[in-house]
Amino acid sequence: MESAREFKDAKDFVAVVRENVRRHGDGRSFTFVSEERGPGRRYREDELGFAELDRRARAVAARLNALGLRDRAVLLLYPEGLEFLVAFLGCLYARAIAVPAPLPALDAGRADRTYGIIGDADITWILTDEARRGMIGEWLDGAGLAEHVGRLATDTDVRDDPDGWTAPEFTPDTPAFLQYTSGSTSDPKGVIVTHGNLLYNAEEIKRRIDGSADTVGVGWVPHYHDMGLVGQFLEPLYLGCRYVFTSPITFIKRPVLWLELISRHRGTITVAPDFGYQLVLRRVTDAQLEGLDLSSLRTAKNGAEPVRADTLERMVERFGKAGFRAGAWMPCYGMAETTLLVTGAPLGTGAVVREFDAEALSRHEAVVRTPGKRLVSSGRPVRLDVRVVDPDTRAVLPDGRVGEIWVAGGSVARGYWRRPDRTRADFQARTADGRGPYLRTGDLGFRVDGELYITGRIKDLIIVNGHNIYAHDLEEAAMAAHPAARTTAAFALDPAGSAPGAEHVVIVQEFAAAAAGERSPDELAALTRDTVARAFGLTAVSVVLAGRGAVRRTTSGKIQRPLTREDFLEGRIRRLGGDLDPAAAAPRRAGT
Repeated sequence: MESAREFKDAKDFVAVVRENVRRHGDGRSFTFVSEERGPGRRYREDELGFAELDRRARAVAARLNALGLRDRAVLLLYPEGLEFLVAFLGCLYARAIAVPAPLPALDAGRADRTYGIIGDADITWILTDEARRGMIGEWLDGAGLAEHVGRLATDTDVRDDPDGWTAPEFTPDTPAFLQYTSGSTSDPKGVIVTHGNLLYNAEEIKRRIDGSADTVGVGWVPHYHDMGLVGQFLEPLYLGCRYVFTSPITFIKRPVLWLELISRHRGTITVAPDFGYQLVLRRVTDAQLEGLDLSSLRTAKNGAEPVRADTLERMVERFGKAGFRAGAWMPCYGMAETTLLVTGAPLGTGAVVREFDAEALSRHEAVVRTPGKRLVSSGRPVRLDVRVVDPDTRAVLPDGRVGEIWVAGGSVARGYWRRPDRTRADFQARTADGRGPYLRTGDLGFRVDGELYITGRIKDLIIVNGHNIYAHDLEEAAMAAHPAARTTAAFALDPAGSAPGAEHVVIVQEFAAAAAGERSPDELAALTRDTVARAFGLTAVSVVLAGRGAVRRTTSGKIQRPLTREDFLEGRIRRLGGDLDPAAAAPRRAGT
């Protein structure tokens, strides 16, 4: 089988895709799995071969060229499915700059974020499908944008001749798409990913997973997330391989479907955040487990949020009888600003889990000690320059010291769309001795024996009495407090008149009433409070128990602590139970 490695000298992603179309035709395809309406639970599989995808994408490109959209940003608002692929590839073919985003009608936060993207990227056209065009029109009309932003339904409006498309000129610096960061709803930033970035990272992913045209991917991560877009859709186009996927909603409704698709299609690679693996552990029954065969799976990537050692071990323990192997684990680290992959465990080696002194970590020192705090390595860097740097002095730190992760190399994006100040600050950083430019990731971590360990985000670091505590560590302890605990967010308050470093920790925890037994919500909250306080030596901890949806998440499932904190302070969280200190209760004005 010809290797994708030969594409390493390509200057644009379109040339690679079209070569794979020539080689494989409809022999390679994307398959979308959706739930059918009607009694019972049935699924349908719709397949789109590479040749048909190429034909439809060329027709879309011809229409975009006729609209004068070359080098203009075009917003893509689609549900999960095959039509998004047609639209995205059509934008690439037309040299229009695709901007994937979630459909705005799902919640107000997403609507605000999408309004921000339209303004930031100067959007004049939205691509969607016929089923959503009316809804998007009403949404635009309500925002006073209908006269300024056109809508094109790619499944019904495009009747252009595919052979009328002429390939534009590309260079490695030509923007391929904008990946808007998902952490903020009010101030979205568009990461400019070029064709050169995309080719470089695609090759690095290929090398790390030993990918080829024989690879079979299976997944459910949304297409507007960097893990979904690059890892699940663009990488198969680069490799010329098959990919089978479903929507996040379909997966959440019935998590075993993900594993069934791996079994049925003999998937060799899958990727998901840690919470996806936790969900199958919690929801897949023994009866469902009996019908699974996961022995074809060579690689199970775990990234986009903290990877828990417990998740890795329980997956092997529970699904090992179905063929899931510990060596398949590939914890990884990446972000939109680096196209995607920065580090990953070498193929077949599985995860590296080590124990470190918790007290030393609170001082930003990594000291191996057993027993200690267990951390999962995010693997080893691909061919990128990865440094650990003191964020204040900009000095490069030695192994075993916690600092900010800085990255340089071909995967690092050009910068933020129309944000020169932020681009200079984040993408053009230099170390104290003048080396650079580097991307400042905003993530803290350290290296030991060549492995990179991520400890948390700088902005989520809570300093109490001189000790550094990471929000996700608090959340992990809180979720282990009782079996009814579900999604949890931890953040700090700084009570008026308090001394520096006297932050009050607040835990907002969703809980499942069915799993609570005879304990009341207030009792569960007290249990969570005591567990967290003892684990971290804290004297000021408050816990709020709430229903599903109280903890804010990004469109990719990451916890949005600042927004959850804002909801708490503004009284927008409906408290079902709690154990609150007066200092934390005072700001609450409603929702009690």
